Amino acid sequence: MEHVNYLPSNFNYNSPGATSDALKQSIVYKLMFIVGKHPEVADKHDWLNATLFAVRDRIVERQLNATTAQLDQDSRQVYYLSMEFLIGRTLSNVLISLNIYNEIAEALKELGLNIDDIVNEEDDPGLGNGGLGRLAACFLDSLTSLGLPGRGYGIRYDYGMFTQKIIDGQQVESPDNWLEYGNAWEFKRHHLRYKIKFGGRIQQEGNKTKWLDTEHILACAYDQLIPGYEINFTNTLRLWRAQTSKEINLGKFNQGNYLEAVAEKNSSENVSRVLYPNDSTDSGKELRLRQEYFLVSATIQDILRRHLKIHDTFTNLHEKAAIHLNDTHPVLAIPELIRILVDEHKMSFQDAWTITKQTFSYTNHTLMSEALETWPVDMLGRVLPRHLQIIFDINDVFLQAVRDRFPNDTDLLGRVSIIDEAHGRKVRMAWLAVIACHKINGVSALHSQLMVDSLFADFAKIYPERFCNKTNGVTPRRWIALANPSLSKVFDTHLKGNWRRDLSLLAGLNQFKNDENVLNALTESKLENKKRLANYIAEHLNTVVNPNCLFDVQIKRIHEYKRQLLNVLHVITRYNRIIQDPDAPIVPRVVIFAGKAASSYYVAKQIIHLINDVAQIINNDPRAFNKLKVVFIPNYSVSLAQIVIPAADLSEQISLAGTEASGTGNMKFALNGALTIGTLDGANVEMLENVGDENIFIFGNTAEQVEALRSKGYNPREFFDKDEELRQVLSQIANGTFSPFEPHRYMGLFDNLVNFGDYYQLLADYRSYIDMQDEVDKHYQNKDKWAQSVLSNIANMGYFSSDRTIQEYADDIWKIKPVNLA
Repeated sequence: MEHVNYLPSNFNYNSPGATSDALKQSIVYKLMFIVGKHPEVADKHDWLNATLFAVRDRIVERQLNATTAQLDQDSRQVYYLSMEFLIGRTLSNVLISLNIYNEIAEALKELGLNIDDIVNEEDDPGLGNGGLGRLAACFLDSLTSLGLPGRGYGIRYDYGMFTQKIIDGQQVESPDNWLEYGNAWEFKRHHLRYKIKFGGRIQQEGNKTKWLDTEHILACAYDQLIPGYEINFTNTLRLWRAQTSKEINLGKFNQGNYLEAVAEKNSSENVSRVLYPNDSTDSGKELRLRQEYFLVSATIQDILRRHLKIHDTFTNLHEKAAIHLNDTHPVLAIPELIRILVDEHKMSFQDAWTITKQTFSYTNHTLMSEALETWPVDMLGRVLPRHLQIIFDINDVFLQAVRDRFPNDTDLLGRVSIIDEAHGRKVRMAWLAVIACHKINGVSALHSQLMVDSLFADFAKIYPERFCNKTNGVTPRRWIALANPSLSKVFDTHLKGNWRRDLSLLAGLNQFKNDENVLNALTESKLENKKRLANYIAEHLNTVVNPNCLFDVQIKRIHEYKRQLLNVLHVITRYNRIIQDPDAPIVPRVVIFAGKAASSYYVAKQIIHLINDVAQIINNDPRAFNKLKVVFIPNYSVSLAQIVIPAADLSEQISLAGTEASGTGNMKFALNGALTIGTLDGANVEMLENVGDENIFIFGNTAEQVEALRSKGYNPREFFDKDEELRQVLSQIANGTFSPFEPHRYMGLFDNLVNFGDYYQLLADYRSYIDMQDEVDKHYQNKDKWAQSVLSNIANMGYFSSDRTIQEYADDIWKIKPVNLA
């Protein structure tokens, strides 16, 4: 690095300003006196931390103002409980929110540094895996940007889900040690520790219940401030880390039993060790249960402590606190609140139950029975005996009320009971949530309707007023302003108003549908993003792709219902057509996959293996050169998504209709100028309504047709026998065309599709999918028509902002108002 004048004569160590000079001085100050490094010997990570600390100071100023305002106004708050918060790299997003991105870039440049190098030095926090966690992160951003008071609660995992590597075509997992270099954003709250109890026994003394002989660990709080966009306000994401109450057994240590001396510490702290431990074993399931209770117990204790500091009673808790459960993972918060109110604060069960029902709300994220959490009664009774007792009490009260209202429907009781006696005596957590929450929402119009019509049909009959829809959205700050600078420039040039705060302003692009300059600007922006992704693929995968090809992208968690395998069937079909007729005109494509498979999910990992085997054959076949290429990008993350999504021409949203609750990737792609090929599933339905059927490629059976096909006895072999291209593709997979050294490698996948029922109906939708892909090619060949569809798509996606979603939650469910910051 060239010599830089780090310390000018007028250096002000504590300059609070946001000019590049003031920020430069702050960064150097933090580097020397917080990081403890001289500028001449500091590495990139040192400079990253120095920059973080300098920027963090500006957030703290906002946080102090926000805290004072909230205390003065005694604001009702929402507490958002989620096992995942997939927040992504923080620095660049905070710079956008504080509107000092250019100033920091200039300050770093004057210090001989490049902002991209510093931003890319930051690790993605391993606090989430997929859409659930990314949605929670968008919600925190919108909540704060709207000035609404709230707090996120999650777990500070030592390790994320895992780092994914592809070795010999297969997924290999290694630890995601995202905290290896610490986390400069967080504030450890040393004074905030809560005791979390497990096990033990229940002793009844008259009307009093005591939970005795428990083991316990401590929950320690770590706070990260969430700044709003161009608003003098912050909220907090509070994460809990497990700490043993017994650091070390000194007696065993002194005897030389060093491993035994720390065994209890290690076992206790496993609770916050890893996001999503493998739950294919009973011990893994129990650890997951302990994780969930750890989160909710610490959180409920924290909420009640904060409430009692301001109010001298819990009778008004529901007036000041809205507690929201993001899926079923935090549902144990319901019996935990009752336990604390009854056992520790001597409230009657009935009063505690009344408050609970007015305090909690719940978002359902799935209709698939296998994804709905249940816990064996025996396990719950062993780990949390008091909570099981409370759940039985809730169930008794509820079932009696049902008997009184529906005395002639005896079968109803078994269907709505929290305890599922028919399937191994399990506690149904979604049932508990519906019974205890005053509002239950789905996350797209279709999902919410199916939720009421199928999964919760009995409860909708009992509590029709509780169910509502809140269609998901994404934050335009990270997913356009940050992820896509070139597209942001187009918006800034041609739109009036601040689209970063009001995404509905994108509708202003509609007036430019026939404007050649605007259409060219959109096309040039897309090409710039495709070149950026092509450079990433070349650098990290040693694979060359042509940015002038159509980029066809499917990036999401690998799961059978998301049907990456259907995408592979199309890729092979396309390859076969190239081989059969090399001179036929074809739109060149780069087909891009990314996503992780759960470590215990064998079929999903086989799909990853097949994608890479197919890529190996196609990418090395000269006949497919410049016509088709397949790329699997390992270790999908928020940061990777910010590179891939802006580069996509075609967005694959091809889940079986009725299985995807909403999706948010579909929204991100469309807002960044990718056209969607998809089924009428989740939010695709509302996207179709907004962008028009001429700007989206819809194929396949509807949710009603899927169920009709299933009910009459779906036979996938009928489709296999009558479709020659399908039969060829599946036979190639089965006979080892793509795995010549292990010809029978994919016989299991073949059998699942052809002989064992094809549960997600890939074969039923195959022909419709292939035909629609042909329509994509035709559309793409007309560059002007494609550009017009891109513009129309973007212009009519303003509805899918998380700002809109959160405002609906605030108005209809949480009943919270913006804090007055005047």
